[in-house]
Amino acid sequence: MKKLLMTAVVTLGMLATQALANITGYWTTIDDETGKAKSVVQIYQYKGKYYGRIVDLLEDKNARAATPGRPLIMGMHIIWDLEKDGKTYEDGEILDPKNGKVYGCEVWREGKNLIVRGKIAFFGRNQTWLPNTTYKAPEDSAPPVPKKPRLK
Repeated sequence: MKKLLMTAVVTLGMLATQALANITGYWTTIDDETGKAKSVVQIYQYKGKYYGRIVDLLEDKNARAATPGRPLIMGMHIIWDLEKDGKTYEDGEILDPKNGKVYGCEVWREGKNLIVRGKIAFFGRNQTWLPNTTYKAPEDSAPPVPKKPRLK
């Protein structure tokens, strides 16, 4: 009986750790300058890699990116090609729609939050994204095939 109980405890612990390490789902981004919630990003897996797209802007829904053609930010992919490496997701890229620049990207969980690091070589900065439990995707929606925005 003790062995069965111990096996159950270890299995539940492993499942809880895996759930905490998972980055898929909806995340609320926070504006670095104002500290206010800015957008909702959906992170999803496609063919073994992880991608993120903006599914909701919480203020200006018609905001446009500073990339060629000035596309709407809403619906735009901003994270692509992340690969899971243990508890972190690495070797991806992230786009800052405000300035149109692309940075290396690394992502990991700290408790319930998601830490997103944009970097150039060894220099970078972290943002903390919060789990979003209120966003409701349209019932007939599925994540699209990831599409890297036109950057030049």
